[in-house]
Amino acid sequence: MKKKTREQQAEETRQRIYQTALRLFETKGFNQVSVDEIVRKSKSSKGAFYGHFASKYDIFIEKFKEIDLFYENFVQNLPSHLPFEEKVIALFDAQMTFLQNELGEDLMRSVYTSGLIKNEANFFANTDRSLYKILKQFVNEAIDHGELPNSIEIDKTSLFISRCMRGTLYDWLSFGDTFNLNDEAKTFIAIFLKGLMK
Repeated sequence: MKKKTREQQAEETRQRIYQTALRLFETKGFNQVSVDEIVRKSKSSKGAFYGHFASKYDIFIEKFKEIDLFYENFVQNLPSHLPFEEKVIALFDAQMTFLQNELGEDLMRSVYTSGLIKNEANFFANTDRSLYKILKQFVNEAIDHGELPNSIEIDKTSLFISRCMRGTLYDWLSFGDTFNLNDEAKTFIAIFLKGLMK
């Protein structure tokens, strides 16, 4: 049997810490989980934890990098001829399905709670994320194709669309089982876009 390299061992440790932390955040909530508990449950050390992550919030950042990668892959496979409204609704639908299936309610609740902590780097407000770039691209293309007027502010409009996403997710977490995430998301954004395109 081949002996594992240091790089392989380090990556296995990193993944163990990462997966353990996500499970703990999901079951207990972000604020109820300490670095000490993550270290203990992942059978690692504080040195190993801080060798891979600057803080427990960094683990959320890692998860959101996966989400942004999902957005990028989704848009690459989206037919370019689709009208603006259909592109945005398709993105909404795919996003809600991904977040519901890949993160789930408990972890999303922790994500939203952690986003309210002022002393942390707020991932929601980072407009350099892929999501914002994709929305800006959609708006820009819609202006070029005459679907939106030239007077539309690209940055502000992209931010408003992202607020529709966050608001829908917040309501999903608030209303629980009676809330159909995909249906509500598509209905809400369709109303917003109709108003925007008038």
